[in-house]
Amino acid sequence: MKGLVISVLVVVALVLFMVMPGEAVDCGQVSSCLASCIPFLTGGEASPSSPCCTGIKNLEALAPTTADRRAACERVKTAAALYPNIKEDAASSLPKKCGVELNIPISKTTDCQRSVK
Repeated sequence: MKGLVISVLVVVALVLFMVMPGEAVDCGQVSSCLASCIPFLTGGEASPSSPCCTGIKNLEALAPTTADRRAACERVKTAAALYPNIKEDAASSLPKKCGVELNIPISKTTDCQRSVK
């Protein structure tokens, strides 16, 4: 009986997770994905590191829907605001340099509702 109750709770949690798009991506996850990219984004490194590119791939995987991408975009803006010396050209080139087609702009100024599809 205990196993059945746990199974039902897990199923309910999964259903709630699936019906609340945009709620799955939090600031901690986005910060974790981008943390190793800071040296590249601030001009300290000429190219993104392997851990940085892994983080970008993880960020892409966290946001499969438009609502998730918009939420991630807002969280990227929040994280980017903590680093005033981020270079916009490095930020915009980051996904391509990592070989990832990321539909989430990495910028402090993006209008996430208009720019993210």
